[in-house]
Amino acid sequence: MITVTKVLSEEHQHILRVVELLEKECSAVERGKELRADFFKKVIQFICEYADKFHHKKEEDILFVELCKESTNMHCNPTQQMRYEHELGRGFVKEMEEGLKGGDIQKVISGANSYIQLIREHIHKEDNILYPMAEEALGDKEKKELELKFKETDEKNKRLNEDGLKIMRGLS
Repeated sequence: MITVTKVLSEEHQHILRVVELLEKECSAVERGKELRADFFKKVIQFICEYADKFHHKKEEDILFVELCKESTNMHCNPTQQMRYEHELGRGFVKEMEEGLKGGDIQKVISGANSYIQLIREHIHKEDNILYPMAEEALGDKEKKELELKFKETDEKNKRLNEDGLKIMRGLS
């Protein structure tokens, strides 16, 4: 049986793949390569749709809600910090979008580099701290309920997942 935290960690790998490609593109632009607006638009679309509406939605609306219940026995709860970091990431994506619209290459690169640094650290915290804590704190009943909710959400958002993975493969 695959756990919800395992599913989320696997989705992190897709996000990290796009971040790796984004970092390479930013480095190339910083070395003088022309900024490819289409590339950045696709990355932004991936982040907004796959990372945020597909992946973060499951974290924020399902897992974090469960972890914040009084009945969940966690010695500390980092979900508020994780939500805050999601919001920071959204701000960096907005910075990239504004830079693209305004033709401000430095703003695009600044937003992208800030997002890259944030999301790598964020994913590390979730995979290595939050998810193991969740696995320990949640009982079998709660884990099964989460699995059902994840399956329902995945089915509703199947298109976001498919489109996101298609974008990721197209960037490679």
